[in-house]
Amino acid sequence: MRARIRSGDRAAFADLYDRYARAVYNHALRLTGNWSDAEEAMSETFLAAWRTRESVEPEGGSLRPWLLGIATNKAHNANRGVRRRLAFLARSPEPRQVEDFADETAGRIDDARRLAAVHEALSRLRRQDREVIALCVAAGLDYRQAAEALGVPVGTVRSRLSRARARLARISSAPPRGRGRGRGRKAEPPGARGERESEAAFAALFLQEEVR
Repeated sequence: MRARIRSGDRAAFADLYDRYARAVYNHALRLTGNWSDAEEAMSETFLAAWRTRESVEPEGGSLRPWLLGIATNKAHNANRGVRRRLAFLARSPEPRQVEDFADETAGRIDDARRLAAVHEALSRLRRQDREVIALCVAAGLDYRQAAEALGVPVGTVRSRLSRARARLARISSAPPRGRGRGRGRKAEPPGARGERESEAAFAALFLQEEVR
């Protein structure tokens, strides 16, 4: 497969896409927290993979680490684009109020809430730690594969993963803010407690998986 990809075999590249498109999309989705951005990152990942196919090492195992490494960079670029758009909107006048005709199903809303909880939990981490835990825990890469994807030593992957797990452990064990009694405490907005509990639950989920 590596030799065929390096040589520009389009059939081999189509097989590569069929095999790993879903994994690339899911990885980008965890890092961006947005379906549209994840789709764009996935497309850009395979476009970049085709353009840089000659950089693939002739010998080695699965090409998934290589693709997820590209996707990690594309997701980071997407997040930077979001920040630029938000800064622009903050300087723009408020849009005219229009009636909301969105036809969201209950399942779609639940999916969006779960995605937001995952992204919120991961956003508490440094970028490098977030990328490592997304690769090692969510995507299932081992230390060597994650190191290959990120272009860093295996020891760096281990230390970043350990740091990420420690941070997520604190998130998952911390009580939701605003539960204390006494005067001067602001009431939680509707649904806030459930959102924070979901965030903690997803943080704990990332702690349950072990990597090799």
